[in-house]
Amino acid sequence: MQVSDPVRPGLRPRTARRIPLSGAKLRVLVVDDNQNAAHALAAFLSLEDMECCTACGGREAIAIGIAWVPHLVLMDISMPECRGFEAARALRDDPRTCGIAIIARTMMDETEVREHLTDDRFDGYVQKTQPLNQVIALLATLAQ
Repeated sequence: MQVSDPVRPGLRPRTARRIPLSGAKLRVLVVDDNQNAAHALAAFLSLEDMECCTACGGREAIAIGIAWVPHLVLMDISMPECRGFEAARALRDDPRTCGIAIIARTMMDETEVREHLTDDRFDGYVQKTQPLNQVIALLATLAQ
């Protein structure tokens, strides 16, 4: 099911996937090759009562994702060595992480990401320029 929000372009929850929390904190893996950006976003999400972990590249995201099994991954796309597309594919292909929600978080225009959004690797898309309160609202939508 695709949901489009004309009021908030760049925020795209696109699946009916919902994260069953059962009273637990939402576990979020923040992936970005800019370590400072990853830690800053994780710190902000922690203030919103989320349990966060960071990965500074696609390969690290795969390793941490499989070991920690977050509820949701905020995945940067443009990373050296292992791009977000490849990391998302690896997480989807592993039975331990195939059910987690993955949100593409990038500076790329949506038209560049659209092809990969249609192959079920990602549950949504958000531009890095979106205000953080809107990112929180997107995560809350998935964690119902």
